[in-house]
Amino acid sequence: MNEKPLLSADLVVILSGITAALHVGKLPTALPLLRDALGITLLQAGFLLSLVQVAGMSLGLLLGLAADSLGLRRSLLAGLSILAAASALGGWARDATDLLWLRAAEGLGFLLVSLPAPSLIRQLVPPGQLSLRLGLWGAYMPLGTALALLCGPWVMAALDWRGWWWGLAAVSAGMALLAARRVPSDAARRRAAAARPAGESQAWLHRLRQTLASSGPWLVALTFAMYSGQWLAVIGFLPSVYDQAGVSGTLAGALTAFAALCNVAGNVGSGRLVHRGVRPQLLLHAAFAAMALGTFIAFALPEEQAVLRYLGVLMFSGFGGMIPATLFMLAVRFAPGEQTVSTTVGWVQQFASLGQFVGAPLVAWVAGQVGGWQWTWAVTGAACLVGVLLVGRMPLKPVVK
Repeated sequence: MNEKPLLSADLVVILSGITAALHVGKLPTALPLLRDALGITLLQAGFLLSLVQVAGMSLGLLLGLAADSLGLRRSLLAGLSILAAASALGGWARDATDLLWLRAAEGLGFLLVSLPAPSLIRQLVPPGQLSLRLGLWGAYMPLGTALALLCGPWVMAALDWRGWWWGLAAVSAGMALLAARRVPSDAARRRAAAARPAGESQAWLHRLRQTLASSGPWLVALTFAMYSGQWLAVIGFLPSVYDQAGVSGTLAGALTAFAALCNVAGNVGSGRLVHRGVRPQLLLHAAFAAMALGTFIAFALPEEQAVLRYLGVLMFSGFGGMIPATLFMLAVRFAPGEQTVSTTVGWVQQFASLGQFVGAPLVAWVAGQVGGWQWTWAVTGAACLVGVLLVGRMPLKPVVK
């Protein structure tokens, strides 16, 4: 008698993404400890937050092409394995340089997990459920970040930051084993692609031309950069902002984790709204406007209005959550062909990583120049304005037909 597994294959893919996102979110609450233990400066902290995106910024498109050609499941498993190894080695880091190199390696692992996931989900779920599942997938980053922010202070209080790094290495290794058991092989798909004559859409050069010649992938990619850079900068530095304000590490982690969880609600909510026929462009415009207003409230108001400022953070993150899920849907929809979905997602991921790489150091630099975080809203507001202009140029095509 065959029993239905507790976790379907598509949910295992989503859990793999959440596991990868834990490594992005493990750093913010550890920064005060790392500054004391390794002498890390504020600018180095900004690069530690963003260096995990170096692989995506430089190799996103190429690795997307490779995932389409070499196998989606193989890419997923390789990424989880790299994350496990890099995090384990990070526990023995002696200085900021060691951590910087290993963060770059973790970025490669993160990318190898995140790139094939939308294509895998597309293959594993019925078409009518695709927007709902991609909405759930869009929440992988904030959910993993929130879990790391919430659990990190407790683990580090008992095991120091090194134990936190080693614990996440074990989680990643366990997820790799689970994915190897539950996610089916896509060997048949790869054999079918290899059997086609050269010059058709499966050829990597043709897929590259198809992707880069289409306006949709460019618009989605640039829009994602406008979102990703500001979200990581605000959420990534929030524990440091609270630490400077005298808030305890545990409370700062909990407040930041709740802000990240609000982003999850936005992701899931946007998937349901698009599923019901709401225009994706309308959601994106509303989300960027709310993010701009939220950061103005969070950083421009006087410090005495702490509750209102925190509500601004929740507004920024919660409404902003509608953006990544909607853009993942548009990336799948605007891909020039079935064989270019991972390539398109790779291009989108490359710009998302570029935004994150630039965003955190830029916010840190502005804070250092003005002596505080009060002008953060100007950086995020400019990104929101550019995002709105890019969305206005997107084709008015429904994601769900």
